[in-house]
Amino acid sequence: MNHSGSRASLAKDFERFKRELPRDFPAHVRDAYRINLAARYLGRPIPHPVGKGSGQLSLNAGQLETDAEAGLAFAVLKTVIAQDAAGAQSMAAWAIHETKMQVERRGVGWTVTWKGRGWDRSFEDYLALVRAGRDLTRAGDLSTVPSVKYHLPRLDEPFRDDEYAYTTRALAQAWGEPPLLLEKDFSPTLAGDRLADEKQQILRWLREVPQRIRAHGDVRIAMKLMNARFDDDFQVEMMDAASGADGLVVFNRLFDSTQGVAYGGSELSDRNLRVLARLTPGGSPGIPGLSGTGNIHSGRMIVEYARRGCSSVQLHTFFQLPLEAYPATDGSRTQRALHALIFDPRDGLIATLLHLAETGVLERRDGELHFLDLLPDAHRPR
Repeated sequence: MNHSGSRASLAKDFERFKRELPRDFPAHVRDAYRINLAARYLGRPIPHPVGKGSGQLSLNAGQLETDAEAGLAFAVLKTVIAQDAAGAQSMAAWAIHETKMQVERRGVGWTVTWKGRGWDRSFEDYLALVRAGRDLTRAGDLSTVPSVKYHLPRLDEPFRDDEYAYTTRALAQAWGEPPLLLEKDFSPTLAGDRLADEKQQILRWLREVPQRIRAHGDVRIAMKLMNARFDDDFQVEMMDAASGADGLVVFNRLFDSTQGVAYGGSELSDRNLRVLARLTPGGSPGIPGLSGTGNIHSGRMIVEYARRGCSSVQLHTFFQLPLEAYPATDGSRTQRALHALIFDPRDGLIATLLHLAETGVLERRDGELHFLDLLPDAHRPR
């Protein structure tokens, strides 16, 4: 199919799928456009790059089932606060009830603000959610990943390994067949906390946390890095310090210390992309696999993160806009978001990949365009 034919077909699909998005839309995209959307998260293959970041949209089985039906690639569960066998939590200040989320415009985009933090129900309830996610993952419907906030000591304090041990082992047991894929959350509210005032303290966490988790189970670890209250140089230094992880989620939301809330929008994506651009071309050899997050509201923005090394992306805000903000007229918010991200004729992922092919930036291999070929190290041996 020539470029004009592909554009005409895309316009038709965009209108047609407003009413119902196909569950296996990556197969349709491959057949209709010769575009392979396959991506990676934590080294694992996923059918396309779009996943859901940890938060209020992934805290019950019903939400996960809706995401599976929509065709989402993966979902990171709400962050649980680590505990020891007696139930004590050194980071208990983060296990507070969420206030109502407020979806609002910020610049030309959207952001969601709220003052809550981590999982505020029982640990047994969280393990039940992990098992529900495990079943969806094994059925091939939706990859799910638990998220944990473990103890983070001050520079002169030891780690509370009893919390690492009990929480990691319980999650691994609930998951069953190893390895357990896990995110360690360095939340944006942590960036605003006095704990994160010292650079060397943060770097110690990033260097030591992966090994302390792995000591208690067969775990593949993604570290979700915060935007610290320092300059871009320190963001890069954080990534280098976390090179012992299997993957990095880059980077969590900005923190407004005046209002005491985390926020996103264009300020977040501008900073994230600016920092990631310092790792290209060719990538940095010590940096593990990247998953991008921050103000991802279009396929074009997905491509911006991919061209800076991100083999997948995680969204949160874009899955909770007012219904009238989506072009689709039916379906869950997850379906409507995916419809816009993939099929929008101007800024969707298909349209952007076709444009890159037309301008010679992206070349077909074996007759297909490949999303993963956007990565700077795409053709380096693995």
